[in-house]
Amino acid sequence: MNDAPLGFHELYSRYAADVRRFAFWLCGDADEADDITAETFVRVWTAYDRVRMATVKGYLFTIARNLFLQAQQRARRQVELSDDLATTTPSPAEISEQRTELARVLRLLQTLPEIDRTALILRVEEDLPYEEIAAILNISVAAAKVKVHRARLKLAGQQE
Repeated sequence: MNDAPLGFHELYSRYAADVRRFAFWLCGDADEADDITAETFVRVWTAYDRVRMATVKGYLFTIARNLFLQAQQRARRQVELSDDLATTTPSPAEISEQRTELARVLRLLQTLPEIDRTALILRVEEDLPYEEIAAILNISVAAAKVKVHRARLKLAGQQE
């Protein structure tokens, strides 16, 4: 970790909201984001002495992303329920314009490949430098820049 190690409570207080927001942008579901956030901090608690990334925030995002990817793998192995059993979202008349816009953006984000979506979220929402994004995604800095650029172009093309 950086300089002096943080106590676990301070670590949670400082970064839980960032991790939850990141998880929400990845998965698009508040409950799943809460689960990912909780599990991220459980994992940090059990491996607290092995935090090795340049920043704690990057380490937490790496854990959250890995948990999201594991959930995606489990979901692919499950049988899909029929449409009549699926829950429905509120109609646009029932939700505010802001929630409608958020839902639209989340749908657009979900059309991006996971690694592109992650790179874009880390850059735009979390304001991480490309070097840290590259470390989290285990790709080169140039590849991280390309992924963010292409994700932005794809989303801009779908705005219409």
